[in-house]
Amino acid sequence: MHRFDWAIRQAMQLAALAGEGGDVPVGALVLAPRAGGTGALNASDGVIFEDEGERGMKAMRSSSGKAQGDSFFNVPEESELEDWQIIGRGFNQREVSPFDPTAHAEIVALRQAARKRSSWRLSDTTLVVNLEPCTMCAGAIVNARVSRVVFGAWDDKAGAAGSVRDVLRDSRLNHRVEVIGGVLEDECGGQLKDFFTSRR
Repeated sequence: MHRFDWAIRQAMQLAALAGEGGDVPVGALVLAPRAGGTGALNASDGVIFEDEGERGMKAMRSSSGKAQGDSFFNVPEESELEDWQIIGRGFNQREVSPFDPTAHAEIVALRQAARKRSSWRLSDTTLVVNLEPCTMCAGAIVNARVSRVVFGAWDDKAGAAGSVRDVLRDSRLNHRVEVIGGVLEDECGGQLKDFFTSRR
């Protein structure tokens, strides 16, 4: 069992919401070190995507018609959260109005985390996502100064964290990111495979 298993599973829950909206099931969250063990996480903490407005709220409805924060998340045991606070969540939202091509899970999560911190600098944070980030998202992660990326499935067609290219650890850039890939890889890969199979 990996120490980030619980976070990958939350990313997969977010990914399911993207799939329900007709988008590739990718979900992401940003973790910040917990200062002095304060600020306990609630099931609805950080769930509302304020900058996405009504579009985000519609996309966050589960199949039962409840908003994410009502009952969607399985909140981890407190022992798993003692070191972390979730400051951003996101899932792919390109297929809902206004059809933003940059509305990848990682971008949405980074925007929310930046608002929470009141700064674009997200140093000392960890971004967790169920699929290896693409080039666009990897560039945003580097520019946000994220310290670590943890992901599930490798993307051998568009991955930019070590498969097709390695933007996150490119020594020519002004910031390099620690990368931990393949966490719950089979589960994450299975979720993506099921989505694409269902659309054929």
